[in-house]
Amino acid sequence: VQLQASGGGLVQAGGSLRLSCAASGRTFNNYAIGWFRQAPGKERESVAAINWSGSSTRYADSMKGRFTISRDNIKNTVYLQLNSLKPEDTAVYYCAASSRPWSYVGEPKTYNFWGQGTQVTVSS
Repeated sequence: VQLQASGGGLVQAGGSLRLSCAASGRTFNNYAIGWFRQAPGKERESVAAINWSGSSTRYADSMKGRFTISRDNIKNTVYLQLNSLKPEDTAVYYCAASSRPWSYVGEPKTYNFWGQGTQVTVSS
């Protein structure tokens, strides 16, 4: 499956963005989708993940209540709504697809396919 992340940009602290991850190729709803981010000089970290049907989601603790992941299997797209953004949210955001059972989805190594990333910059 090919993934295309978009929607990043420059926003002031407290603002919002909606990222999109559009998929093509293999059957989209066979995959769990995760969002990760990587800031300069830091390791890639998990942001959120959603199972194949959208019935189950997971969030990193620091993102709970501010970020929302959702999916539209008809449009083959997963969304990540970013609210109350902080300067420390500045990073390249990546989406990834995993064919593993939901209980095994987590770390980056559990994902099969990756998109190219979209830059989110939050100014103070």
